[in-house]
Amino acid sequence: MRHMLIALFCVLIPSVALAQPAATPIVIGQSYQLPSAIMGGTRTINIWLPPGYTEDSRDYPVLYLLDGGTQQDFHHISGLAQLGTIVGTTRDMIVVGIESVDRRNELAFPIATDAELKAQYPTAGQSERFRRFIAAELKPWVEKTWRTSGEDALIGESLAGLFVVETMLHAPDLFEDWIAISPSLWWDNEALVKAAPALLPKARGRLWLTVANEQGMGVSPFAALVKDKAPAALKWSYAPRPQESHATIYHGAALAALRELYPASTD
Repeated sequence: MRHMLIALFCVLIPSVALAQPAATPIVIGQSYQLPSAIMGGTRTINIWLPPGYTEDSRDYPVLYLLDGGTQQDFHHISGLAQLGTIVGTTRDMIVVGIESVDRRNELAFPIATDAELKAQYPTAGQSERFRRFIAAELKPWVEKTWRTSGEDALIGESLAGLFVVETMLHAPDLFEDWIAISPSLWWDNEALVKAAPALLPKARGRLWLTVANEQGMGVSPFAALVKDKAPAALKWSYAPRPQESHATIYHGAALAALRELYPASTD
């Protein structure tokens, strides 16, 4: 009898050990399918609201995040916004993640001189259309749906950083703040850098610019142009991060940018 009880106990132990507790989903934000006539279909937009949003009637600044899909940069940038709220280092803000589908099509301007690049990326070059989508469809929808303060920032890294700089130069009234992290200003033989002297006088807002330990990005010559030609309406900072690579710069640089541009109130 004792041997039978021991055997039964040994059979029951694995079944008890394998029993799993009930799981509850972890909800980070909300995902929406926004119809777009300009883009010719629906676009995925991911929204993170600060924890106190439903408890007060305040208006909030909005951080528009390029490459803002859940498999892209939405989680780590919304996590930085949440961290700033929890520890009190940055103002509460709404994060709007704009998911990319074809990055070179949406984030890069047309290729005019680099034939090899054009052959490599035949769908590239529709950044102006993507900018119209943001200006005419996305921003009005966000401002109608949530309580926004009119303080808008655009953030992006690499090719998305190129879009940030291009938008600042071609549509300076679209955002108040511009965060460009290791922007791919090398695109089409640094065409945007070459066009910048004629465009910079109209720039406005605040530009937060940085680059990792990489050569040939076109960032240094662009920063020199900004230093020489930036109007009084454009406040800017440029602090390279040579200790970082293109693959590692984004998270820490984004944290520094948010802390500098949106510090928590000391009142």
